Amino acid sequence: FLAGLADILPERPKAILMISAHWERLRPAVSAPPANETIHDFGGFPDQLYAIQYPAPGAPETATKAAALLEQAGIAVKRSATRGLDHGAWVPLHLMYPHADIPVVQISLVRAASAAAHQKIGNALAELREEGVLIVGSGSLTHNLYEFRGHSIDAEVPSWVSDFDAWMKIRLENNQQESLLDYRTQAPHAARNHPTEEHLMPLFVAMGAAGAWCGSVW
Repeated sequence: FLAGLADILPERPKAILMISAHWERLRPAVSAPPANETIHDFGGFPDQLYAIQYPAPGAPETATKAAALLEQAGIAVKRSATRGLDHGAWVPLHLMYPHADIPVVQISLVRAASAAAHQKIGNALAELREEGVLIVGSGSLTHNLYEFRGHSIDAEVPSWVSDFDAWMKIRLENNQQESLLDYRTQAPHAARNHPTEEHLMPLFVAMGAAGAWCGSVW
């Protein structure tokens, strides 16, 4: 899906803004390096993964605009001149745009902040879409590594995963944002799918940036 996604988007983006589950701070941080280092922030995998590089150029103008929009919305923001792209950013981008020729900026999640707080961040960034910036939330719809380990790659999907997936799918397709923001109490097996919430929070930033487009078919 990711390898074919660029072909179905309306146009080639001028820049990409990534929100990854693998960068959390106490308040939003915006990366603005002149060139993006490829961060291999994982361990115990085959050497081929550590050899992958994704040298996308930085997007300092987009980073400056993103920080300004957050501040205008009353959201304090930090800036990082050295932060590169973690694997939550470069893995999907390596599939979508393998030539690494589109400028990329990352924005961090806010540690322990709510889904609504992350949606507010997305709301503030929505204007960037009108300037040709592709906003991508990179996480995982389910992320319980404790229960994932030990199963074969073709193991049957457990019901606590498929039930949560179905609940989320229906509400995303029908733009039921209030229910989605309250997923922790309304969705079946929410805490089991997300013992910690950072892998679902990028969705709410993207949802906020999408605005009225959330749930629509492009």
